[in-house]
Amino acid sequence: MLDAVVVGAGPNGLTAAVELARRGFSVAVFEAKGTVGGGARTAELTLPGFRHDPCSAAHPLGINSPAFRAMPLDRYGLEWLQPPLPMAHPFPDGTAAVLSRSVAETAASFGPRDAGAYRRLIEPFLPQWDVLLRDFMSLPMSSLPRDPVTLARFGLAGLPPSTWLMRRFRDERARALFAGLVAHVIAPLDGIITGGVGMVFALAAHARGWPLARGGSQSISDALAAYLKDLGGTVHTDYEVKRLDDLPPARAYVFDTSPTALARIAGLGRAYAGYRYGASAFKIDYALDGPVPWTAEEPRTAGTVQVGASSKEIGAALHAASREGRAPDAPFLITVQPSVVDPSRAPAGKHVFWAYGHVPNGWNGDLTDAIERQLERFAPGFRDRVLARATAGPPELAAHNANYVGGDIACGAASGLQLLLRPKLSLSPYTTPHPAVFICSSATPPGPGVHGMSGHNAAKAVWRRLRSQA
Repeated sequence: MLDAVVVGAGPNGLTAAVELARRGFSVAVFEAKGTVGGGARTAELTLPGFRHDPCSAAHPLGINSPAFRAMPLDRYGLEWLQPPLPMAHPFPDGTAAVLSRSVAETAASFGPRDAGAYRRLIEPFLPQWDVLLRDFMSLPMSSLPRDPVTLARFGLAGLPPSTWLMRRFRDERARALFAGLVAHVIAPLDGIITGGVGMVFALAAHARGWPLARGGSQSISDALAAYLKDLGGTVHTDYEVKRLDDLPPARAYVFDTSPTALARIAGLGRAYAGYRYGASAFKIDYALDGPVPWTAEEPRTAGTVQVGASSKEIGAALHAASREGRAPDAPFLITVQPSVVDPSRAPAGKHVFWAYGHVPNGWNGDLTDAIERQLERFAPGFRDRVLARATAGPPELAAHNANYVGGDIACGAASGLQLLLRPKLSLSPYTTPHPAVFICSSATPPGPGVHGMSGHNAAKAVWRRLRSQA
């Protein structure tokens, strides 16, 4: 009998398996798709030689992850590539604000009226960033805080809505960039804790940048799987699990799946009936004949580019998709241009690029024209560079990854208390009503992102249970 079986080979499932194998437990992973990866995969979606990331591409939380940093993933081929600029946010007047590795450079890009306010907000937390991040990503109480004072200070600043926090800024440049940071979790700007979301992304960039994995996000998943195999674990792909009886006998079953799938497979009935799924993404992967022709200079060297004219426009786009049930007329876009820093991703002189906007959960429309109109506002002539595109709305995203219910790439609405207390109101969110069944997906704290910390935290709950049975 195995000690643990993990269902789902996304970053969280693989991390949970590695953490258990490192502690001497026998582990096997079962994945329905033909390759490991979940939200961290790479494939030729458009033309031969153009390697795209179907979901996540830039990884500020990945390089900062306490779980990943404790593993020798570089020995298994993972190499982080840092673009000259982590992120840029262009404006219609041809200028841009930036999120740089340097706090001073970032603050200066906001202008003199807001430079001091940004530095006062961010700089006090940077010296304790690693401890703060570990404490924040271990909530709720998978371990005792190492620095409760700094965590409490961060909570005072970050628990209110981002709309409150943005009152510190007098001009639109800082407000728009910060609103865009919050939008990475597809949360309305006026939700609680959203101020903390923006601060985490900003601090992550200042601490270690917003890198990309050389060769694509698949490199992260492949490194985790290779490390697991060296630890004695096994990975089985093309193995769809429909019920617990499909799996070999084990002392524990750990699910890197949505709560909906977990309840169905494990026979938990309505255990997660109150869990909410949020707005979806509509994503386009592009093969380009040249770099994106941004009007502003700064986005040309940035790995990630946020596209939204103002905080008001960004807020309206999120509100339309999350609360009004309609696609926004001017979608806020998160875009990534991997070939700025990794020429291996496209043929010589060509580029890969992706962009996504937010739409209602389960939406069946086509946002392509609205996305490209928005890109043309900030990069005139963009359409002329397009060689091919691969579009993925909510149905396609859900088909690509079963955890994206209705196209929700966060595996659950990241709003209200559910941003932290997910998938249920509990100090033990990784356990389930079945004593041998656990959940480790991004439906658990600390939530969405390629960082493995949900898997890390869930593994703690598993090995405590296993050791108590020894």
